[in-house]
Amino acid sequence: MPSEKDGIMIILSSPSGAGKTTLVKKLSKKDNFEISISHTTRQPRPKEIHNEDYFFINELEFKRLIQNEEFLEYAKVFNNFYGTTRTPVIDKLNKGKNILFDIDWQGADQIKNKKLDYNLITFFILPPSKEVLFERLSKRHASDKLIAQERMKQFERDVLHWINYDYVVINNDLDECYTKITNLIGAVINNGSKDYDLEYIRRHVDQLTS
Repeated sequence: MPSEKDGIMIILSSPSGAGKTTLVKKLSKKDNFEISISHTTRQPRPKEIHNEDYFFINELEFKRLIQNEEFLEYAKVFNNFYGTTRTPVIDKLNKGKNILFDIDWQGADQIKNKKLDYNLITFFILPPSKEVLFERLSKRHASDKLIAQERMKQFERDVLHWINYDYVVINNDLDECYTKITNLIGAVINNGSKDYDLEYIRRHVDQLTS
């Protein structure tokens, strides 16, 4: 059973471009919240820092970690591997730190299936519309429009996994989305009432997938 002194695990997942990484970084500024840094085989983006944003490693090293069963979760996304090593996460949880995960639905499923003895809250972040998402992706990948189109195709598949999360939050305004997430985390921790409208989310998903 989880101890009251242990930290909690908080997963944020989203289709590419919906804003989960920005939200995770914003949440990590709260007292006692830390980001779990993933390993990845992809190349760093501009301004990304090794050991801070990701541990950037090659595929050979990644596969060695898989073989040694060192990952809590890992997945291949857009031809690159991403994974979370177990030991640093467990150490921090045991010290009472709340750990934030910026991972996709595959990683979230793996962590849930591990049934670890720590409380877990999962969030799926959605864009306000497909048009807004395409605009965000086009800005991010301005040098290669084909990447934005590939991400939009993947969005059609990723969005279907919303149903497997505790909460779905729409990222129309970053500050409002952040406040919604922090309020839900607080309500879960303190057994308070939750401002959450599942039917509204269902209707929004129907609009995104129609």
